[in-house]
Amino acid sequence: MTDGFEHRHGFPPGTNEVRPAGRDDQTAARTLAQAGPIPADLVTFYDCIGDLTWSDIGNGYFLDAASDVLLRLEEHGPVVAAADRMVAIGSNGDGLSYVAGSDGSVHRTRTASLDEPELDKVADDLRQFLELLEGSLTRFIADGEPGSL
Repeated sequence: MTDGFEHRHGFPPGTNEVRPAGRDDQTAARTLAQAGPIPADLVTFYDCIGDLTWSDIGNGYFLDAASDVLLRLEEHGPVVAAADRMVAIGSNGDGLSYVAGSDGSVHRTRTASLDEPELDKVADDLRQFLELLEGSLTRFIADGEPGSL
């Protein structure tokens, strides 16, 4: 199986996992909840999920650990777009970031920069975003196409 992957994609398989949250992740999630414009469902997610790494699905899909989100928020502040203060939660492996709005919506940047970002809304809430990620995984397994998330 590994040889077929490398032959098809030109590189060996990487890490693909959804890591359950540990005690440190849960502590970071609680701290994140107090840090600012964090949607409640994101805090709930981080209380259960440590991070998501699907490096082999297209260019990759990554949802950062709560501690990384918190550190980025402390060092760089929230992502500001229009009148909303958002938090960067991951990336698509192609230089574009995913940010969660204070209303729970999830957006993708159009460029690699989080300074004055141009955003496209990809989901109304975290649940819909996770369902889109699942669809990308299912599509990739079926036909090798990761979709455009």
